[in-house]
Amino acid sequence: MNYEEAVQSIWRHSEGVPADEAAQVKEIIRYATLAPSGHNTQCWRFRLQNRSLAILPDMSRRTPVVDPDDHHLFVSLGCAAENLIQAGRAFGFMGNAEFSPAAGGVITVALERSKAEELPLFKAIPHRQCTRTDFDGKPLAPEELRLLESAGTGNGVAVILLTEREAMEKVLEYVVEGNTMQINNPAFVNELESWIRFSDGEAMRTGDGLAARSTGSPTAPRWLGRLLFRTFFRVRPENDKYARYIRSSAGIAVFVSNVDDKDHWVEAGRCYERFALQATALGIRNAFVNQPVEESRLRPEFAQALGLGDRRPDLVVRFGRGKEMPRSLRRPVESVLV
Repeated sequence: MNYEEAVQSIWRHSEGVPADEAAQVKEIIRYATLAPSGHNTQCWRFRLQNRSLAILPDMSRRTPVVDPDDHHLFVSLGCAAENLIQAGRAFGFMGNAEFSPAAGGVITVALERSKAEELPLFKAIPHRQCTRTDFDGKPLAPEELRLLESAGTGNGVAVILLTEREAMEKVLEYVVEGNTMQINNPAFVNELESWIRFSDGEAMRTGDGLAARSTGSPTAPRWLGRLLFRTFFRVRPENDKYARYIRSSAGIAVFVSNVDDKDHWVEAGRCYERFALQATALGIRNAFVNQPVEESRLRPEFAQALGLGDRRPDLVVRFGRGKEMPRSLRRPVESVLV
């Protein structure tokens, strides 16, 4: 199997509904694993219970430099939970997710039999991606913005859509400042490099990480990829790239939590995933520009600039129309079951 065949085997809809309930639940978990995670760490595990599924954090896949408080990790669990709930409805299960801080933080999704219903957000799951490239710079229609805002709003979490150029330039200033801080931090660079899969073979062997293809970079053996990365990963070209990315976007979405705790981080993940699936259903792409919320020294200043008060900015996402990029891979369901 080559890389493209691996992608096609992962990013697909099920071929019919399995007759066996256990097989249906396994397929629901497969859809959950198509959720995004920081550096594509896939920091989740799934446990089958009596008519429910538990989503557990996999702390062996933490990224302690870029995500020291595990905020992004729990956001990723929320994204997986939302995919699971959307897929459950398509297979005839109504899901209700509850977060418990016990045992390090577990999301339990109770499944009850219901009428099978394939909604647009479910249909979008295999087509969603974090698209690391320029967009076309064209504005979105008011109705599209309304649908995105509705999808991205949840319990104690709101999404702020910034479409005016002045506001987007202000966000860009914080992205550039945060990006500069990160690239000048050797620990950040080392951690990022450890999750880059420079060759197709490496990406297929691990099933995780940032495939070079997904960023538009050429594939290379790891020794050569590391050398090129260390040579060309520099502040100015990276900042210029982000300036181009943001200025080509239709807008920026900032997800904001009323309370800064894991429960709300999970909810922010669910809100983002609905936003991303709704965007995908509309033919709109998105990608994270999270530097202003990842740098703890910068985050309060960013929150103040947005007038958020005590609320926490969770995620910063640019959106617009553009081309599809090569996709990352996922580990098989069997490897994430406990």
